Amino acid sequence: MVKPVRVRTVWFNKDGKQRSEEETASVIASTIWRLCDKGIDNLSKADYDIITPQRGFKIIGELSCFLVHYTDRLVYGRIDEDSRSALISAIGKRLAEIMEQNILDFTGGQKDPDYDYQAGYIDLLNRRMVDYAEFEFPTDKASFQALRFLSLMVREVMDKSDKTWIQDQLMDIEVPEMLGTLKKQVDGFYPATSEA
Repeated sequence: MVKPVRVRTVWFNKDGKQRSEEETASVIASTIWRLCDKGIDNLSKADYDIITPQRGFKIIGELSCFLVHYTDRLVYGRIDEDSRSALISAIGKRLAEIMEQNILDFTGGQKDPDYDYQAGYIDLLNRRMVDYAEFEFPTDKASFQALRFLSLMVREVMDKSDKTWIQDQLMDIEVPEMLGTLKKQVDGFYPATSEA
């Protein structure tokens, strides 16, 4: 059995100061990255063909965009709009930095002179935030339609032999576990109120 990803759900705050959106965003972004990385590992262990780092990073990009949108849905109504916007922007910015750093680690620090990794990730995130805005996200989960869209985006980058089964793996196993872990963290930092 695969170990679950451990997440921080509270700040140990001895000085009584409230944490900034940037600090909280950094923790949430790190969790999202670890969940997506674990998802890639799980797919590889389930014999899905993640041969190249490029394919792995594309899948992580799609999964992480989905989780950022889910975070946005979770915090909606729990914090004011300016704070929510600052939080989601900071999560996206931090994920773009993490993405670039991981790509550079794989390439030995070799950058593609024709492609900005951070800008590319932010562009993908912005497109997916618009795409996922069209779908329902009932309390505590994503709709079938949202999960199907995510799985179709991942399916596009998979080898032909994996295209048939990757949707089931993502929709039934990987993504629900990710959502549960992420919700636990967001609920810890931004508890749901009776009005939300």
